[in-house]
Amino acid sequence: MQIETLKVFCDLVESRSFSRAAVRNDISQSAVSQQIKNLEARFGTQLLCRDGKTVSPTPSGRIFYERSRQILDGFQQMQLELKAIGQDMAGSVRVATIYSVGLYEISVVVKTFLKLYPKVRLHVEYSKGTRVYEDCLAGAIDLGIVTYPEPREGLRVIPLPADKLVLICAPEHPLARRPHVDIRKLGGQNYIAFEKGLASQRALDQIFRENGIDVRVVMEFDNIETIKRSVEIGAGVSIVPLLSVQKEVQSGSLVQVPFTEKNFYRPLGVIVRSRRPITPAARKFIELMRHPHKGGPGRENG
Repeated sequence: MQIETLKVFCDLVESRSFSRAAVRNDISQSAVSQQIKNLEARFGTQLLCRDGKTVSPTPSGRIFYERSRQILDGFQQMQLELKAIGQDMAGSVRVATIYSVGLYEISVVVKTFLKLYPKVRLHVEYSKGTRVYEDCLAGAIDLGIVTYPEPREGLRVIPLPADKLVLICAPEHPLARRPHVDIRKLGGQNYIAFEKGLASQRALDQIFRENGIDVRVVMEFDNIETIKRSVEIGAGVSIVPLLSVQKEVQSGSLVQVPFTEKNFYRPLGVIVRSRRPITPAARKFIELMRHPHKGGPGRENG
């Protein structure tokens, strides 16, 4: 039995699809089926349940998958360690992140990473938060960068410095003349919110409830850019990450007002698969995300 056969089996269990397992291993579906039959014959037990076009492991198959996964992860880690001896950093890193992090925070990290490790192939894509979790679980990406990271089965979270939140308003707004503001003063204000259901808005709603604040939501959007444009025209105020409004604050189209008494933060985290080793190149990318610019604005280092 070769290690390639173990990989085919694990890919089949993880993708739940003969066709996807075949594509991942550059073989035909019939070759996948034959390798599974050979495994079941060798161990004298059924390893998979077939239900139409999907498959799932039997109790025996689950044991075989877990042990095979450990062997594959150990083998991959050994390869990485051997390859790293006496060589420059190389390989590839596939990263997916939500739009707000990608637009405002990851660009500095990407530029620094490519300058430090020019031989590494770096691929960065922007996705919805739910898609980042799905792609990470499916093995389509190495690292996922999300806000308000949630622990999920099969994934682990590596905390990143949190984003400081600030109030933003148009220069003509009465609050713009204040050096700071008590968050409870937002009660009754016209407010530009994130769409209901988004993690950012759920967290802000919790802050409002804890402080007895009842804002008047006049608009809801699914992205920070549109929220900023609405605040610029005086439609209302909003709360966003400090790093996302540096350009507008410098140009004078928006005013940022810090909160008194207590600061509020948006948690960030890297999600990775629990049982997969992190490659040396991916570790370097995480290190840069954890320390993008020490002492810079808007991030609280842990």
